[in-house]
Amino acid sequence: MNNACEIGILGGGSWATAISKIISDNCLNFHWYMRRIEQIEEFKALKHNPFYLPNVKFDIERISFHSNINEVVEKCDILFFVVPSPFLKQHLQTLYLPLKGKFIVSAIKGIVPDENILVSDFFIKNYDVSVDSIAMLGGPCHAEEVSLERLSYITVGCDNEEYGQRLAKLFTTNYVKVIVSKDISGIGYVSTLKNVYAIAAGICQGLKYGDNFRAVLISNSMMELEHFVKIVSPMSRNLYDSAYLGDLLVTAYSRFSRNQLFGIMIGKGYSIVAAQMGMGMVAEGYFGVKCIKEINNTYRVDMPILDAVYSVLYEKKPVRSVVQKLSRILG
Repeated sequence: MNNACEIGILGGGSWATAISKIISDNCLNFHWYMRRIEQIEEFKALKHNPFYLPNVKFDIERISFHSNINEVVEKCDILFFVVPSPFLKQHLQTLYLPLKGKFIVSAIKGIVPDENILVSDFFIKNYDVSVDSIAMLGGPCHAEEVSLERLSYITVGCDNEEYGQRLAKLFTTNYVKVIVSKDISGIGYVSTLKNVYAIAAGICQGLKYGDNFRAVLISNSMMELEHFVKIVSPMSRNLYDSAYLGDLLVTAYSRFSRNQLFGIMIGKGYSIVAAQMGMGMVAEGYFGVKCIKEINNTYRVDMPILDAVYSVLYEKKPVRSVVQKLSRILG
Protein backbone atom coordinates (compact mmCIF):
# COMPACT_ATOMS: atom_id res chain seq x y z
CA MET A 1 0.00 0.00 0.00
CA ASN A 2 1.68 3.24 -1.12
CA ASN A 3 0.85 6.79 -0.10
CA ALA A 4 -1.02 7.65 -3.32
CA CYS A 5 -3.41 4.71 -3.52
CA GLU A 6 -6.52 4.59 -5.67
CA ILE A 7 -9.51 3.59 -3.56
CA GLY A 8 -12.42 1.46 -4.73
CA ILE A 9 -15.76 0.86 -2.99
CA LEU A 10 -17.66 -2.23 -4.10
CA GLY A 11 -21.33 -2.21 -3.11
CA GLY A 12 -24.26 0.17 -3.23
CA GLY A 13 -26.02 -0.31 0.12
CA SER A 14 -26.21 1.76 3.30
CA TRP A 15 -22.85 0.70 4.77
CA ALA A 16 -21.09 1.26 1.42
CA THR A 17 -22.70 4.71 1.31
CA ALA A 18 -21.58 5.50 4.86
CA ILE A 19 -17.99 4.42 4.12
CA SER A 20 -18.03 6.51 0.95
CA LYS A 21 -19.22 9.52 2.96
CA ILE A 22 -16.30 9.15 5.38
CA ILE A 23 -13.77 8.88 2.56
CA SER A 24 -15.36 11.79 0.70
CA ASP A 25 -15.37 13.95 3.85
CA ASN A 26 -11.63 13.33 4.08
CA CYS A 27 -11.32 15.00 0.66
CA LEU A 28 -10.38 11.87 -1.21
CA ASN A 29 -11.39 10.90 -4.73
CA PHE A 30 -12.47 7.30 -5.19
CA HIS A 31 -14.04 4.73 -7.51
CA TRP A 32 -17.43 3.24 -6.72
CA TYR A 33 -18.80 0.01 -8.16
CA MET A 34 -22.54 -0.62 -8.21
CA ARG A 35 -23.90 -3.50 -10.21
CA ARG A 36 -27.01 -1.70 -11.48
CA ILE A 37 -26.41 1.05 -14.03
CA GLU A 38 -29.82 2.58 -13.22
CA GLN A 39 -28.74 3.18 -9.61
CA ILE A 40 -25.61 4.93 -10.84
CA GLU A 41 -27.50 7.18 -13.24
CA GLU A 42 -30.04 8.14 -10.60
CA PHE A 43 -27.24 8.72 -8.08
CA LYS A 44 -25.50 11.11 -10.48
CA ALA A 45 -28.72 13.04 -11.10
CA LEU A 46 -29.70 13.33 -7.42
CA LYS A 47 -26.17 13.56 -5.95
CA HIS A 48 -27.16 11.02 -3.33
CA ASN A 49 -27.84 7.31 -3.18
CA PRO A 50 -31.45 6.93 -4.36
CA PHE A 51 -32.08 3.88 -2.17
CA TYR A 52 -29.94 4.25 0.96
CA LEU A 53 -29.07 7.16 3.30
CA PRO A 54 -30.62 9.77 1.00
CA ASN A 55 -29.70 12.54 3.46
CA VAL A 56 -26.03 12.14 2.53
CA LYS A 57 -25.09 14.48 -0.31
CA PHE A 58 -21.97 13.78 -2.38
CA ASP A 59 -19.62 15.82 -4.50
CA ILE A 60 -20.05 13.79 -7.67
CA GLU A 61 -16.81 15.21 -9.06
CA ARG A 62 -14.89 13.15 -6.50
CA ILE A 63 -16.45 9.85 -7.60
CA SER A 64 -15.80 7.67 -10.64
CA PHE A 65 -18.77 5.31 -10.93
CA HIS A 66 -18.54 1.85 -12.50
CA SER A 67 -20.99 -0.95 -13.19
CA ASN A 68 -18.16 -3.31 -14.19
CA ILE A 69 -16.28 -4.74 -11.21
CA ASN A 70 -13.16 -5.35 -13.31
CA GLU A 71 -12.75 -1.63 -14.03
CA VAL A 72 -12.53 -0.86 -10.32
CA VAL A 73 -10.17 -3.76 -9.61
CA GLU A 74 -7.90 -2.69 -12.47
CA LYS A 75 -7.70 0.95 -11.36
CA CYS A 76 -7.56 0.60 -7.56
CA ASP A 77 -4.95 -0.45 -5.03
CA ILE A 78 -7.32 -0.61 -2.04
CA LEU A 79 -10.64 -2.40 -2.49
CA PHE A 80 -13.43 -2.09 0.06
CA PHE A 81 -15.88 -4.97 -0.29
CA VAL A 82 -19.21 -3.80 1.15
CA VAL A 83 -21.84 -6.24 -0.09
CA PRO A 84 -24.04 -8.59 1.97
CA SER A 85 -22.18 -11.82 2.68
CA PRO A 86 -24.80 -14.04 0.94
CA PHE A 87 -24.19 -12.16 -2.32
CA LEU A 88 -20.39 -11.87 -2.27
CA LYS A 89 -19.77 -14.81 -4.60
CA GLN A 90 -22.49 -13.57 -6.94
CA HIS A 91 -20.77 -10.19 -7.25
CA LEU A 92 -17.44 -11.89 -7.91
CA GLN A 93 -18.79 -14.11 -10.70
CA THR A 94 -17.94 -11.53 -13.37
CA LEU A 95 -14.48 -10.78 -11.95
CA TYR A 96 -11.70 -12.04 -14.22
CA LEU A 97 -8.82 -9.88 -12.98
CA PRO A 98 -6.63 -11.16 -10.13
CA LEU A 99 -6.85 -9.70 -6.63
CA LYS A 100 -3.31 -10.68 -5.73
CA GLY A 101 -1.33 -7.54 -5.01
CA LYS A 102 -4.41 -5.56 -4.00
CA PHE A 103 -5.18 -4.53 -0.44
CA ILE A 104 -8.58 -6.00 0.44
CA VAL A 105 -10.74 -4.41 3.13
CA SER A 106 -13.79 -6.44 4.15
CA ALA A 107 -16.64 -4.37 5.52
CA ILE A 108 -18.88 -7.43 5.24
CA LYS A 109 -20.52 -8.44 8.50
CA GLY A 110 -21.00 -12.12 8.01
CA ILE A 111 -19.62 -15.47 6.91
CA VAL A 112 -19.62 -16.69 3.31
CA PRO A 113 -22.56 -19.15 3.04
CA ASP A 114 -21.87 -22.67 1.76
CA GLU A 115 -18.15 -22.06 2.31
CA ASN A 116 -18.74 -21.44 6.04
CA ILE A 117 -15.54 -19.44 6.32
CA LEU A 118 -14.78 -15.84 7.22
CA VAL A 119 -14.69 -13.35 4.37
CA SER A 120 -10.99 -12.76 5.02
CA ASP A 121 -10.27 -16.49 4.75
CA PHE A 122 -12.41 -16.68 1.60
CA PHE A 123 -10.19 -14.14 -0.17
CA ILE A 124 -7.01 -15.79 1.09
CA LYS A 125 -8.18 -19.25 -0.01
CA ASN A 126 -9.78 -18.42 -3.35
CA TYR A 127 -8.05 -15.26 -4.61
CA ASP A 128 -4.44 -15.68 -3.46
CA VAL A 129 -4.63 -12.62 -1.22
CA SER A 130 -1.92 -12.65 1.45
CA VAL A 131 -2.88 -12.36 5.10
CA ASP A 132 -0.95 -9.10 5.47
CA SER A 133 -2.90 -7.59 2.54
CA ILE A 134 -6.33 -7.89 4.08
CA ALA A 135 -8.26 -6.01 6.75
CA MET A 136 -11.62 -6.37 8.48
CA LEU A 137 -13.81 -3.50 9.65
CA GLY A 138 -15.77 -3.83 12.88
CA GLY A 139 -18.13 -1.66 14.88
CA PRO A 140 -20.00 -0.43 16.77
CA CYS A 141 -20.87 1.72 13.80
CA HIS A 142 -24.36 1.88 12.28
CA ALA A 143 -24.44 3.43 8.83
CA GLU A 144 -27.42 5.58 9.74
CA GLU A 145 -25.56 7.23 12.62
CA VAL A 146 -22.52 7.84 10.41
CA SER A 147 -24.82 9.56 7.92
CA LEU A 148 -26.06 11.82 10.74
CA GLU A 149 -22.46 12.46 11.86
CA ARG A 150 -23.12 11.06 15.31
CA LEU A 151 -19.94 9.99 17.05
CA SER A 152 -19.13 6.45 15.88
CA TYR A 153 -16.30 3.96 16.37
CA ILE A 154 -14.69 1.71 13.77
CA THR A 155 -12.20 -1.03 14.57
CA VAL A 156 -9.73 -1.90 11.81
CA GLY A 157 -8.54 -5.48 12.13
CA CYS A 158 -5.28 -5.88 10.20
CA ASP A 159 -2.31 -8.18 10.65
CA ASN A 160 -0.01 -5.55 9.14
CA GLU A 161 0.21 -2.76 11.72
CA GLU A 162 1.55 -0.17 9.26
CA TYR A 163 -1.32 -0.77 6.84
CA GLY A 164 -3.79 -0.75 9.70
CA GLN A 165 -2.62 2.70 10.76
CA ARG A 166 -2.90 3.99 7.19
CA LEU A 167 -6.47 2.72 7.00
CA ALA A 168 -7.18 4.43 10.31
CA LYS A 169 -6.16 7.75 8.74
CA LEU A 170 -8.59 7.17 5.88
CA PHE A 171 -11.47 6.79 8.34
CA THR A 172 -10.70 9.27 11.09
CA THR A 173 -12.99 12.30 11.08
CA ASN A 174 -14.50 14.55 13.74
CA TYR A 175 -17.39 12.06 14.00
CA VAL A 176 -15.51 8.75 13.52
CA LYS A 177 -12.88 7.40 15.90
CA VAL A 178 -10.74 4.47 14.78
CA ILE A 179 -9.17 1.65 16.79
CA VAL A 180 -6.55 -0.62 15.20
CA SER A 181 -6.39 -4.30 16.11
CA LYS A 182 -4.67 -7.42 14.80
CA ASP A 183 -7.69 -9.61 15.52
CA ILE A 184 -9.10 -10.16 12.03
CA SER A 185 -10.80 -13.48 12.81
CA GLY A 186 -12.29 -12.40 16.14
CA ILE A 187 -13.84 -9.31 14.58
CA GLY A 188 -15.16 -11.47 11.73
CA TYR A 189 -16.82 -14.05 13.99
CA VAL A 190 -18.27 -11.44 16.34
CA SER A 191 -19.68 -9.42 13.42
CA THR A 192 -21.65 -12.55 12.50
CA LEU A 193 -22.65 -13.63 15.99
CA LYS A 194 -23.89 -10.20 17.07
CA ASN A 195 -26.40 -10.32 14.20
CA VAL A 196 -27.60 -13.73 15.40
CA TYR A 197 -28.13 -12.44 18.92
CA ALA A 198 -29.82 -9.29 17.65
CA ILE A 199 -32.36 -11.54 15.90
CA ALA A 200 -32.89 -13.36 19.21
CA ALA A 201 -33.43 -10.03 20.98
CA GLY A 202 -35.86 -8.95 18.30
CA ILE A 203 -37.83 -12.18 18.52
CA CYS A 204 -38.26 -11.69 22.25
CA GLN A 205 -39.32 -8.09 21.70
CA GLY A 206 -41.85 -9.22 19.11
CA LEU A 207 -43.22 -11.66 21.68
CA LYS A 208 -43.51 -8.73 24.16
CA TYR A 209 -40.87 -9.96 26.56
CA GLY A 210 -39.62 -6.96 28.50
CA ASP A 211 -36.32 -5.20 29.06
CA ASN A 212 -35.48 -7.39 32.07
CA PHE A 213 -35.49 -10.53 29.96
CA ARG A 214 -33.64 -8.86 27.11
CA ALA A 215 -30.85 -7.89 29.53
CA VAL A 216 -30.57 -11.53 30.62
CA LEU A 217 -30.64 -12.68 27.01
CA ILE A 218 -27.86 -10.31 25.93
CA SER A 219 -25.64 -11.07 28.96
CA ASN A 220 -26.00 -14.79 28.18
CA SER A 221 -25.36 -14.06 24.50
CA MET A 222 -22.07 -12.46 25.44
CA MET A 223 -21.03 -15.52 27.43
CA GLU A 224 -22.04 -17.78 24.54
CA LEU A 225 -20.11 -15.61 22.08
CA GLU A 226 -17.05 -15.67 24.32
CA HIS A 227 -17.06 -19.47 24.61
CA PHE A 228 -17.36 -19.89 20.84
CA VAL A 229 -14.73 -17.35 19.80
CA LYS A 230 -12.18 -18.66 22.30
CA ILE A 231 -12.53 -22.14 20.80
CA VAL A 232 -12.60 -21.31 17.07
CA SER A 233 -10.05 -18.49 17.19
CA PRO A 234 -7.84 -18.80 20.27
CA MET A 235 -5.71 -15.71 20.91
CA SER A 236 -5.31 -13.03 23.55
CA ARG A 237 -8.17 -10.52 23.21
CA ASN A 238 -10.55 -8.61 25.46
CA LEU A 239 -14.05 -9.45 24.26
CA TYR A 240 -15.42 -6.58 26.31
CA ASP A 241 -13.78 -4.06 23.98
CA SER A 242 -16.02 -2.01 21.71
CA ALA A 243 -15.40 -4.16 18.61
CA TYR A 244 -16.98 -7.12 20.41
CA LEU A 245 -19.32 -6.25 23.30
CA GLY A 246 -19.97 -2.77 21.91
CA ASP A 247 -20.96 -4.13 18.51
CA LEU A 248 -23.22 -6.72 20.14
CA LEU A 249 -24.97 -4.10 22.26
CA VAL A 250 -25.65 -1.63 19.47
CA THR A 251 -26.95 -4.35 17.15
CA ALA A 252 -29.22 -5.80 19.82
CA TYR A 253 -30.63 -2.48 21.01
CA SER A 254 -30.46 0.12 18.24
CA ARG A 255 -33.55 1.15 16.32
CA PHE A 256 -31.32 1.10 13.22
CA SER A 257 -30.59 -2.64 13.58
CA ARG A 258 -32.07 -4.53 10.66
CA ASN A 259 -31.37 -7.87 12.34
CA GLN A 260 -33.29 -6.83 15.42
CA LEU A 261 -36.15 -5.65 13.18
CA PHE A 262 -36.13 -8.98 11.37
CA GLY A 263 -36.37 -10.77 14.73
CA ILE A 264 -39.23 -8.51 15.86
CA MET A 265 -41.20 -9.43 12.76
CA ILE A 266 -40.55 -13.15 13.30
CA GLY A 267 -41.65 -12.80 16.93
CA LYS A 268 -44.85 -11.11 15.80
CA GLY A 269 -45.67 -14.07 13.57
CA TYR A 270 -44.41 -12.99 10.15
CA SER A 271 -43.03 -15.72 7.91
CA ILE A 272 -39.38 -15.47 6.96
CA VAL A 273 -40.28 -14.47 3.40
CA ALA A 274 -42.78 -11.85 4.58
CA ALA A 275 -40.26 -10.41 7.05
CA GLN A 276 -37.54 -10.21 4.39
CA MET A 277 -39.89 -8.58 1.88
CA GLY A 278 -41.30 -6.19 4.48
CA MET A 279 -37.84 -4.96 5.45
CA GLY A 280 -36.59 -4.36 1.92
CA MET A 281 -33.06 -4.96 3.25
CA VAL A 282 -30.89 -7.99 3.93
CA ALA A 283 -30.75 -9.26 7.51
CA GLU A 284 -27.38 -10.99 7.34
CA GLY A 285 -27.99 -12.70 10.66
CA TYR A 286 -30.52 -14.99 9.00
CA PHE A 287 -27.73 -16.52 6.92
CA GLY A 288 -25.22 -16.23 9.77
CA VAL A 289 -27.35 -18.45 12.00
CA LYS A 290 -27.00 -21.36 9.59
CA CYS A 291 -23.29 -20.73 8.99
CA ILE A 292 -22.40 -20.64 12.69
CA LYS A 293 -24.60 -23.65 13.41
CA GLU A 294 -22.81 -25.68 10.75
CA ILE A 295 -19.37 -24.50 11.91
CA ASN A 296 -20.30 -25.44 15.47
CA ASN A 297 -21.16 -28.97 14.34
CA THR A 298 -17.38 -29.41 14.37
CA TYR A 299 -16.57 -27.57 17.61
CA ARG A 300 -19.71 -28.49 19.59
CA VAL A 301 -19.66 -25.42 21.83
CA ASP A 302 -22.76 -25.21 24.04
CA MET A 303 -24.80 -22.46 22.32
CA PRO A 304 -28.46 -22.64 23.41
CA ILE A 305 -29.36 -19.17 22.09
CA LEU A 306 -27.94 -19.93 18.64
CA ASP A 307 -29.74 -23.29 18.69
CA ALA A 308 -33.03 -21.62 19.64
CA VAL A 309 -32.84 -19.09 16.79
CA TYR A 310 -31.85 -21.83 14.35
CA SER A 311 -34.79 -23.99 15.40
CA VAL A 312 -37.19 -21.09 14.76
CA LEU A 313 -35.73 -19.97 11.44
CA TYR A 314 -34.67 -23.26 9.87
CA GLU A 315 -36.65 -25.99 11.63
CA LYS A 316 -39.92 -23.99 11.78
CA LYS A 317 -40.37 -24.67 15.50
CA PRO A 318 -43.10 -22.61 17.26
CA VAL A 319 -41.40 -19.40 18.26
CA ARG A 320 -43.17 -18.88 21.60
CA SER A 321 -42.51 -22.38 22.89
CA VAL A 322 -38.85 -22.17 21.80
CA VAL A 323 -38.33 -18.93 23.73
CA GLN A 324 -40.17 -20.28 26.76
CA LYS A 325 -37.87 -23.30 26.80
CA LEU A 326 -34.83 -21.03 26.38
CA SER A 327 -35.94 -18.79 29.25
CA ARG A 328 -35.84 -21.75 31.64
CA ILE A 329 -32.11 -22.35 31.11
CA LEU A 330 -30.85 -18.75 31.03
CA GLY A 331 -29.66 -17.15 34.21
